[in-house]
Amino acid sequence: MKSAVSQNADVVIIDTAGRLHTKSNLMDELGKIQRVIEKVTPVNEILFVLDGTTGQNGIKQAETFAASVKLTGLMVTKLDGSTKGGIAIATEAALQVPLKYVGFGEAIDDLAPFDGDGYITELLT
Repeated sequence: MKSAVSQNADVVIIDTAGRLHTKSNLMDELGKIQRVIEKVTPVNEILFVLDGTTGQNGIKQAETFAASVKLTGLMVTKLDGSTKGGIAIATEAALQVPLKYVGFGEAIDDLAPFDGDGYITELLT
């Protein structure tokens, strides 16, 4: 964070890697990371990245994540496969946070802002 501040970075992405919601010590660490960052600069965005192939367990994972940090939105990934990522809508409703981004591959260009109309059309086809 200090490096990002000294370089006047507009955006800092912190990827905490996969965390099992059943590992309370790792979930507690998320809150600590947020507190440390907030000592340096305000946190503007915290997204939960939801694997689009995840079933109903994804909701529980997201709820546990949201209990540890101030979640501002969701991103659903792995929509390039056979999955349609229907769990994203249920998770959005359960957490009352917006679905902001979707991922259709592994490259940065494969991430896109969420388009609700397009998403619903894809779910129904």
